[in-house]
Amino acid sequence: MLVELAIGDAYGAGFEYADPEFVTRHNTLAGYVRHPRHHGIRPGSYTDDAQMTLALAELRASGAEWTPESVAEAFVTAFHRDPREGYARGFQAFLETVHTGAEFLARIRPHSDKSGAAMRASPAGLLPTVADVLHHTDVQAKVTHDTPDGVAAARAAALAVHYCHHGLGPVAEVGRWVADRLGSGVWARPWRGEVGSKGVMSTRAALTALAGGGSLASVLRACVAFTGDVDTVATIALAAASRSAEIRDDLPRALVDGLENGPYGRDHLARVDERLR
Repeated sequence: MLVELAIGDAYGAGFEYADPEFVTRHNTLAGYVRHPRHHGIRPGSYTDDAQMTLALAELRASGAEWTPESVAEAFVTAFHRDPREGYARGFQAFLETVHTGAEFLARIRPHSDKSGAAMRASPAGLLPTVADVLHHTDVQAKVTHDTPDGVAAARAAALAVHYCHHGLGPVAEVGRWVADRLGSGVWARPWRGEVGSKGVMSTRAALTALAGGGSLASVLRACVAFTGDVDTVATIALAAASRSAEIRDDLPRALVDGLENGPYGRDHLARVDERLR
């Protein structure tokens, strides 16, 4: 799951808020694309979406207590050991100046309804029960996105992974199942058009692409075709799609081999993934 979602993040990063004509022309999965404006992100490099997900995956795999402070500590550790582009400018500046989980919690203003909590929610989806998933998701989400929509989007993203991982029904019905668990029909309504920065937007778009099924490649292309905040959409959707027995793993070798493979790259992601199962 971690490798696939990082591929989604890295591939989508080349298209984030790019001109629709650029997206249409280059969204072929032939390889990673350099963003027309964000030249600091090298093709094949993942961004904050995958880095923060990795931080939570490592925390879960370690068996440490799941608390706001341990979650915040994981975010700080992951960022400082491997600084990278892709974070919102203000949040990156914040991370550069905090060095412990306690300091993070003391200074953060957790009032966002954007997609940060949803993009990193997938590790909780592997837990055995819906109650476990929602508890772990709420703890991590409220560290930075303690708003009704911020938490709900993270819950929906994690539940999509849970649904696929445990084979709870046809992938085409994932949105309806999530909607039933969260008591809101919004998650069953297909997304149309460009995806903005709100967590509900990116998660709805991810559920729409996921419900289309088929293969990982087709899900990834569908995520990017929305335009807008597509790296987040692809991160959320590929995390769940990679756990579905219905969805073929046909990601092109160019994307698998081209994913960064430094100290915290492809091989490290695969090792952490094994510890989550």
